[in-house]
Amino acid sequence: MHVKNWIKFNNRLLPNIDKKMENDSSEKKINNIWGGRFSSSTDGIMEEFNSSIQFDKILYLEDIEGSLAHSEMLSKQKIISNKDFELIKTGLNQIKDEISKNEFTFSMKLEDIHMNIENRLVEIIGDPGKKLHTARSRNDQVATDIKLWLRKEIDEIDLNLLSLQKSLIEKAEMYYDLLMPGYTHLQVAQPITFGHHLLSYVEMLGRDRGRLADCRKRLNESPLGSAALAGTSYPIDRDFVARKLKFDKPTDNSMDAVSDRDFAIEFMSASSLIAIHLSRLAEELVIWSSDRFNFIKLPESFTTGSSIMPQKRNPDAAELIRAKPGRIFGNLFSLMTVLKGLPMTYGKDMQEDKEPIFDTVKTIKLCLIIMTGMVKKLEPIPHKMMEALQNGFPTATDLADYLVTNLAIPFRDAHHFTGKVVLLAESKSCSLENLTLEDIRTVIPNADNNILNVLKIENSVSKRTSYGGTAPKNVLMAIKKAKLKFLGNKK
Repeated sequence: MHVKNWIKFNNRLLPNIDKKMENDSSEKKINNIWGGRFSSSTDGIMEEFNSSIQFDKILYLEDIEGSLAHSEMLSKQKIISNKDFELIKTGLNQIKDEISKNEFTFSMKLEDIHMNIENRLVEIIGDPGKKLHTARSRNDQVATDIKLWLRKEIDEIDLNLLSLQKSLIEKAEMYYDLLMPGYTHLQVAQPITFGHHLLSYVEMLGRDRGRLADCRKRLNESPLGSAALAGTSYPIDRDFVARKLKFDKPTDNSMDAVSDRDFAIEFMSASSLIAIHLSRLAEELVIWSSDRFNFIKLPESFTTGSSIMPQKRNPDAAELIRAKPGRIFGNLFSLMTVLKGLPMTYGKDMQEDKEPIFDTVKTIKLCLIIMTGMVKKLEPIPHKMMEALQNGFPTATDLADYLVTNLAIPFRDAHHFTGKVVLLAESKSCSLENLTLEDIRTVIPNADNNILNVLKIENSVSKRTSYGGTAPKNVLMAIKKAKLKFLGNKK
């Protein structure tokens, strides 16, 4: 496809972006961002390739926030006049209003959000707008913008995680004693409670929140004032800017400040673990809602039908959440690959950091919101859970433990005898609970009546009282602890 046609074709993908390409190269104007060094203009396809405004315009609020703090500092330090600062502030606030109302025209020729805003500022206030970029570079500016943006998004994701934890805790409290099978290898292993199972995800999400908090703490240092890479000779006050932007402190090394994207990789690593946890829960929702299990009923608002099979209710929301980790892992690997061989300090390669970050944030937030909606509205089907328990011999371990504790049989022998009892129940097509004492004595001659109580599913669950166990009274205590630990609720 011809270059001009390719750009024309892609026009529809980039709304509000000026992508006009001159027909006659002699009429082209040299790029006014850095045109003093160049004697000819940029090729149209290079403008397309080099520009980031298509995606980094999402940073406009943070860019303006950083510019306001920077210009106020310049005024305080007598680097620019107070009059110029007031004009800059007025102009930046006008630009913020224009963008928020979708009245701002973004230009690809100006490459990025920084130059689009600065160019418009000069249009509004004239030469004082040209003073805004004093004592800074786009290198420290973009690092600051991304940190400001990501810090806010981390706080919102934490709230999303908290909301999902709350929904899981509330559902666990409603069904703290509802019996269901616990699985290993996707085979019935031991009886547990539905509440206990749900609380396992509360713990996972708690670790996710801890990782995000650690990430937020490490990113919360201000790069502004590092300039291109070596700092600046202007008498700036980096501490003032850091405080103004609610950073803990300025970064300590100017070269590291402009080249660092560790915080982005750390965020996407934490997001990958969140995605894994959500995917595991989504997989269980898919399994539990299948007609082979039928443990839960998913809300219709998060399922879809079939275009040809009218009986179908498909768990599409859960299936999509199950698939999203591949996208998020890809974003992480993409950025790690970009950074892995870069020399110090800034390279244009680093423009490739933004889209993976933006996409990861959007995907994780959407998955968390959808999962919270499903958890709130899902309904367990208790009798189906009990049917599965009856068919899976889940109290076999209890029987082996009883033989060790009460009949002084070594565990390996107890394991062997218990296996024979399971075979007996299987041959009689009944559960362990339905075996008679006479049946059991054909395998274990000295068995007594107490062994029948051991085989009852309710008794098995109620005895799992070790710390962190599934006994209903443990689950209630765990719910109380989770409310205090994660929700700040002392009740």
